Amino acid sequence: MGKRKYAVIFSALLIGISLVSLGTQKLNFGIDFTGGTLVEVGYQETVELDQVRNVLSATEFSDAVIQYFGSAKDILIRVAQVQGRNSADISNAIIDVLKESGQSVEIRRVEFVGPQVGEDLQEDGGLAMIYALIMIFIYIAFRFQRRFSVGAIAALVHDVTITIGFFSVLKLDFDLTVLAALLAVIGYSLNDTIVVFDRIRENFRRMRKGTPVEIVNASLNQTLSRTLMTSLTTLMVLTALFLFGGEIIRPFSAALIVGVIIGTYSSIYVASPVTLALGISKQDLMPVEKEGSLPDAQSRPTR
Repeated sequence: MGKRKYAVIFSALLIGISLVSLGTQKLNFGIDFTGGTLVEVGYQETVELDQVRNVLSATEFSDAVIQYFGSAKDILIRVAQVQGRNSADISNAIIDVLKESGQSVEIRRVEFVGPQVGEDLQEDGGLAMIYALIMIFIYIAFRFQRRFSVGAIAALVHDVTITIGFFSVLKLDFDLTVLAALLAVIGYSLNDTIVVFDRIRENFRRMRKGTPVEIVNASLNQTLSRTLMTSLTTLMVLTALFLFGGEIIRPFSAALIVGVIIGTYSSIYVASPVTLALGISKQDLMPVEKEGSLPDAQSRPTR
């Protein structure tokens, strides 16, 4: 806790960069949100994804997202909406380009995602995060205390803002998988924060001496090894997904990697300092005595 002032400056800097980027560059929404065309094609023989990407890279479909769909012979191509062209024109143009490479290919399926559907997904995704934060606030307020609840929500808003800002600064695609990763980050960060808060509450009741800052600092040090080991093992799995999981899962794993790192940091340097700043004290966490109960010394029978 002695370094919490530096942490406040660091967090304010990251949040400031994120908000400025979101206000200027905004997010690079994927086809799920902006609308576009999905084209499923089938090859007679197995084909490499890089080969298909190289064929489309020299055309107007250079930004298309390409992935396997079921087998190495079936390819799913996602193309952003093109002004003045419908899904039939786009699918025919893609097939013509792919056939020029000399391989036999045929269209299996064509689907169009309209911009109205994308707007609905944006709204529903935003509401999902808001509802999650509200339910978390209520849960922690009942489980611990209102000041803890504010600290936890501050940490979660901190994590989500910086993770979204990361995608805005680097202009990475923001699609439904990234939104799912953000919800997972909220759950992961909250779990870590609750472990720390549970130890803080326990130490407030057990440690007779010490200021709130000293008690919080001791609690954080007691849970630090558990926090770091959990985060490191999680990051090992996420790094493997990022490197070897393929293009379609890379944004999802990237969002989780950033979220886990920021979430681990916020459970130490955001949630607890905010709770301290709100004036948490030992009296707030002591069990409430029932009305009419007598102190232990008076309740003992005399011999």
